[in-house]
Amino acid sequence: MRFVISALLLLVLSSSVTAQKTPTLHLSDYVGTYTDSPGHTLEIVAGNELFAVLDEAKYVLRPSGGDSGVDQFKTITGQTVTFPRDASGKVTGYKEDGEFHPRVSAAVTPESAALAMPLPNGQNSPSDYRYHPPADLHDGIAVGDIAHSSLGASTADAIVRGILDGTYKDVHSVLLYQHGKLVMEEYFYGYSVQRPHQLRSATKSVVSALAGIAIDKGSLTGASQQVLPQMSYASYANPDPRKAAMTLDNFLSMSPGLDCNDHSSTSPGREMVIDNAPDWVKATLDLPLINDPGAKGYYCSGGVSVVGRMVENTVHMRLPEFAQANLFGPLGIARTDWVWNYDLTNADKEYSQIHLRPRDMLKLGILFADGGSWHGHPVVAASWVRASLAEHSHVDNVSYGYFWWRPWLNVETPSGSQHVDVVAAQGNGGQKIYLVPQYDLVAVFTGGGYNADSTPPNTIMARIVLPVLMAAQSGANSASPTK
Repeated sequence: MRFVISALLLLVLSSSVTAQKTPTLHLSDYVGTYTDSPGHTLEIVAGNELFAVLDEAKYVLRPSGGDSGVDQFKTITGQTVTFPRDASGKVTGYKEDGEFHPRVSAAVTPESAALAMPLPNGQNSPSDYRYHPPADLHDGIAVGDIAHSSLGASTADAIVRGILDGTYKDVHSVLLYQHGKLVMEEYFYGYSVQRPHQLRSATKSVVSALAGIAIDKGSLTGASQQVLPQMSYASYANPDPRKAAMTLDNFLSMSPGLDCNDHSSTSPGREMVIDNAPDWVKATLDLPLINDPGAKGYYCSGGVSVVGRMVENTVHMRLPEFAQANLFGPLGIARTDWVWNYDLTNADKEYSQIHLRPRDMLKLGILFADGGSWHGHPVVAASWVRASLAEHSHVDNVSYGYFWWRPWLNVETPSGSQHVDVVAAQGNGGQKIYLVPQYDLVAVFTGGGYNADSTPPNTIMARIVLPVLMAAQSGANSASPTK
């Protein structure tokens, strides 16, 4: 799904601030709330770097100086942004592409201000960190001490210190669940156990689960069911007889054959185009076919809207209500604990992403790790779980299931590099639910590294978590008597 939220998103993308280039730069001059578009605002926050916050997402600004002095910034795409001042020297707003956006207040919310520093509540420096077992919230998730797991307390220490010292930037939460217990749960940048976090495209994996539940209930006949008969549109642009053959399987595996590729600047089905359409489903189905359905996978965010609408049309419920009744409710997730503004039109400023608490993300991971059952009660059919996590296509040269990724992580070991296969729900910014069955591990990360080249959760897994688990398993195997 698309998360280029407004023209300002391109304004604020950047990798880092280099304040030493402009020693007279006073980042505090720019702090405040600005009008982004009619009815919408964004905030500019200063810490060690200057960044904008839009819909809880953080995007760094890079000072560039130039003819406009220290009030000029450049985006990662090279666009120039300036902050005009009045006669008294006060910043009055920002200008981008010739459009002025006024500054309406010098204040920012505490939640946005907290994004400047990773320190958890009550900590003043990385050296203050001391591991504590997760609290038992009686929410269906058993808890334990990491010292009694294969991970060990030093794993938690290494992860947290790396986040606090900036080695792993903009990680908002880390939850590690092994051998049936949550043994690590830490929050940063102002986040907490009760605060929902945007999932971005990890939402797709939830939609996949809902499709499976609809099949289990008999509303859909199966993954091979054709899509167009379940839609209400009289006709489609770019008519092609092959469109009639498009199946639920094709859309779940990102291989419908349509010219829909978010990673192509020329694809008519890229997310920036689809999300500006008044009907995302119709806009996606109107696209021309460039391959036979099922022949090739491309990352197509428009496809998730097609799957969601197909489920809605067959279960005769809005998708969020169907989710609460058949997925979230059975997992003990209250309707008041999550947000899903599901609209599938260009009026949807949340772009149909779910906001879930990290513990509830973990419940989804545990559900799939346990074959679709929650505490012995089936929620998603085991056959659908197996199908969802199996390979159906390749997207961006990565094995892909039904809205679940099947990547591998490269782990350095004393005997050389090793590839470790994982399954993951993942979204822009570092939203991750990892399933690592060979080590009986479910790991959840949330983050704010939106549109960044680096992926801190992947690095934490490959550098810290997996080497420890591999060494522990190797030691256990070598200690086992030979039969």
